[in-house]
Amino acid sequence: MPDLASLAGPLAAVDMGSNSFRLEIGQLQHGRYRRIDYLKETVRLGAGLDANGMLTEPAVQRGLDCLRRFASRLADFAPGSVRAVATQTLREARNRNTFLLRAQEALGFPIEVISGREEARLIYAGVAHLQPSQDPRLVVDIGGRSTELILGTGRVPTRAESFGVGCVSLSMRFFPEGRITDAGFRAAQVAAGAELEEALKPFARDHWRQALGSSGTAGAVSQVLAANGVTDGCINAVGLRWFIERCIEVGQIEQLVLPGLKAERRAVLPGGLAILYTLISNFEIDQLLPAKGALRQGVIIDLHERIAVREHARPGDMRDATVLQLQRRFDVDVQQARRVEQVALALFDSAIPDADIDTRRELAWACALHEIGLMVSHHDHHRHSAYLVANVDAPGFSQSQQRRIAELVLGQRGGLRKIEAPLASETFAWQVMCLRLAAIKCHARGEVDAKALTMKSRAREARLSHSAHWGQTHPRTIWLLGEEAETWARSGPLRLVLAEKG
Repeated sequence: MPDLASLAGPLAAVDMGSNSFRLEIGQLQHGRYRRIDYLKETVRLGAGLDANGMLTEPAVQRGLDCLRRFASRLADFAPGSVRAVATQTLREARNRNTFLLRAQEALGFPIEVISGREEARLIYAGVAHLQPSQDPRLVVDIGGRSTELILGTGRVPTRAESFGVGCVSLSMRFFPEGRITDAGFRAAQVAAGAELEEALKPFARDHWRQALGSSGTAGAVSQVLAANGVTDGCINAVGLRWFIERCIEVGQIEQLVLPGLKAERRAVLPGGLAILYTLISNFEIDQLLPAKGALRQGVIIDLHERIAVREHARPGDMRDATVLQLQRRFDVDVQQARRVEQVALALFDSAIPDADIDTRRELAWACALHEIGLMVSHHDHHRHSAYLVANVDAPGFSQSQQRRIAELVLGQRGGLRKIEAPLASETFAWQVMCLRLAAIKCHARGEVDAKALTMKSRAREARLSHSAHWGQTHPRTIWLLGEEAETWARSGPLRLVLAEKG
């Protein structure tokens, strides 16, 4: 389906967090962000992970019910104008693929599982755009099952990390059934400190001038401290000790009633307080101020930049910058990558002329990165390349998109059985075929005639044509193409037919 999103219309972000699902609808006009609508539901997806790392059916149903309600609000949105991202719980869940199939059907839009560092980058994008400053800053985001720390100046993040500790996971482990004790807080702080200890040096006080707290935990604690006159809304050690003492006094979190405290926040409050106190005391944070932006705004800003790149053909898509950086890092033969990309895209455009933009771009990125494994070894370099693409930190890419590109890279040569599952998608099959044919045509690593091979597709058959003269002058390539046709005949979902032009 073509991508119909436009800079002129509103954009939407769905943030599927471990504690809450959020739907943000906004618009960027003349560089300024304007919120149009905002919906939030406490889903507690993270609390539904069992001891085996599987999402329980009740948690799944809570998530699906919420997404169906979001879908009704998004009914009039064009493809490409909505981006849904899932975070730590679905990074952990062993049955995430099963859940994602049901979730995408409920929402009506694709859902991307993003890495921790990508989540951190998007959080910073939201904060930096809604709360601009040129001072070096530390941004803290305490989620349900992870905590993100980001350093940055202006709109540029300089370091972003994600740590596997959050308010849901800590509350469940150290405050079972809502029981609050002094010993529980001490143990929770030790556990949080152990997880965050490796961040002490890279995020030390001399790297930033201002500390901001993004998202639910920081905002909720700030509101309570302000509503009770403890602080003006800033979060500091004195205010956190006061808050923790109030929790211990009541002993049961459901009995905690304070001005400014929302009922849906209580269950995960103890874990959040323990993480905040650990950060304040260990990272020399005098005061943590609540931030205006968060992940959901960052997703919209990033989506807006992608559309701007498409509409105005200007640089700015983080994914393009990431691919260039990876090419430099792994010493890729850029000229060869460009030759393969040119041929592959020409063939693909002939096969699927109405393919959506990201499908075409994923093929281009696979061409750009298909040889990064040569840095490891020439032998089976396609396997090394696929592993690197799937596992390297790649800002701008979701984990889902990285896996698809890695599968394309894996399929660039050799048998097809190793990518049998993704080949069930006809679009993926055409992407793989075009990449493989381009690699064959460019195998001599010299200049190629872009018009020497032409493709026509019909149903599941590709007819690859060449002139008799070209065939006579390129016998090795013709032999390799014949071998390729036999490979698809043995185990491929498409049929490849070679023919001379009349």
